[in-house]
Amino acid sequence: MRLITFEHDGVVQHGVVDGDEVAVIGTGDLTGVVAGAPVATGATRVPLSSVRALAPVLRPGKVLAVAANYQEHVTESGSKPRDVVTASPRLFLKPDTSVVGDDAEVELAAITTQFDWEAELAVVIGRTARDVSVTEALDHVFGYATSNDLSARSLALDRPRDGEVWTGFFDWLEGKWLDGSAPIGPYLVTADEIPDPQRLAVTLTLNGETRQSGSTADMIHSVAELVAFSSRLMTLLPGDVILTGTPAGVGATTGTYLQPGDVLVTEVEGLGALTTRIVAPRVDG
Repeated sequence: MRLITFEHDGVVQHGVVDGDEVAVIGTGDLTGVVAGAPVATGATRVPLSSVRALAPVLRPGKVLAVAANYQEHVTESGSKPRDVVTASPRLFLKPDTSVVGDDAEVELAAITTQFDWEAELAVVIGRTARDVSVTEALDHVFGYATSNDLSARSLALDRPRDGEVWTGFFDWLEGKWLDGSAPIGPYLVTADEIPDPQRLAVTLTLNGETRQSGSTADMIHSVAELVAFSSRLMTLLPGDVILTGTPAGVGATTGTYLQPGDVLVTEVEGLGALTTRIVAPRVDG
């Protein structure tokens, strides 16, 4: 099924996408459905063209993301290829305020002039997972969505940087936390529709020009490995999201960064196209 959280006539609802219509399930987002509530559509149907798509889960309990999970992305930044025998997933967290939906306007925050894109496959957890094995891991996945880990490559902070390694690390990490920096959508596609999450094309265009074109087959750590590894560190709960890393082609490699008016279209095969619009920083007062 293709599920959607949407706003229609000022009310947040969720439903099943059926052709060019949405069969309404209920109000609010998809959190209850992800956690196991039965999917029983009522008589109400609305045209898909009349709704505003929101993030499938509006405020996930956790948004985990994975750095350096595609070898060509690692090397395009000048780093050495990772040793796949010894490498472990590089996890970090993004706040729930980073989550927005399809066709969202994302403010180019004044704290950065180097706002970048990272097309990614998003995984939504459907069953509580703690210390699960790789072979069991996909049984805990509810579904998949298209996402983008928007990233500030530099921060305009109010003090000079001291050049220490840890300062550079936290500057990188904090650049992942900006409001709107985790667009997800437009749909949440149930796992039964995606028999192999490691065979999906991942693309991104900037103002109609292709900037990223890769495949989840090139992940260093598979979806199953990421779920299993994460579950050793923390309990994964229904509605938690894992962003699984990005292929080569980010803006930092060419010094091309997002500007007001830019339009990103991110697509993961079978999951729909996610549009993100970059707008100028708000001026208070």
